[in-house]
Amino acid sequence: MVHQSNSLGGSFKNSFANQNEKNMIEVVVVEDNQKIREGLKILLNGTDGLRCAAVFSDCESMFERIEKVLPDVVLMDIGLPGMTGIEGTKKLKKLYPNILILVLTIHEENEHIFDALCAGACGYLLKQTSPSKLIEAIRETYEGGSPMSSNIARKVISYFQEKKIEQAVGKDYNLTSREKEVLKSLVDGLSCKAIADSLFISVETVRFHFRNIYIKLQVHTQAEAVAKVLKEGIV
Repeated sequence: MVHQSNSLGGSFKNSFANQNEKNMIEVVVVEDNQKIREGLKILLNGTDGLRCAAVFSDCESMFERIEKVLPDVVLMDIGLPGMTGIEGTKKLKKLYPNILILVLTIHEENEHIFDALCAGACGYLLKQTSPSKLIEAIRETYEGGSPMSSNIARKVISYFQEKKIEQAVGKDYNLTSREKEVLKSLVDGLSCKAIADSLFISVETVRFHFRNIYIKLQVHTQAEAVAKVLKEGIV
């Protein structure tokens, strides 16, 4: 078992609030460290609008019950016993493509980052992320964003810049100039609303561009689109 930080397994001081079941974001936690797992459960259940639907110590036990739970978001560790979090992410997205997966891990190596994104993860956070930032990231994921810890985002951008140098001319996918602008903003970590604001267009127009981009790149999620851009130097 990989030794993990206790920063998220320590003291969560959020007080319990009366929760509105109609707009509740259902979250499942897959984490092998019991202290962190229970800390996340307390944090989620103590935050208005969120509910911890279930916690699991490994992917195998999650898959036994996931059909009964069907959460909106899964917080997925990578260093799990048995099936890894990346393998679990890939399988979960294949079985339940509408479930959003947010990686929460100690691993910040490039290989893990891009493997997780290519497997279908919507975002990638490190375990030293503060509780408030984690809650914000869960909501951002639910709303269509792809949150990343700042140093992870820097690695992604750095990798992207290096690939741009290596591949001065990427494969031509017949992307329009506007689609390239939207795609570049997505790679930079902007949410759907932030892209709309920066380009002075509506959120619906951004989503329209996303649909066209997905078709042209032959991908199905924002994370897959970002991974393809980074690997091929498309924009």
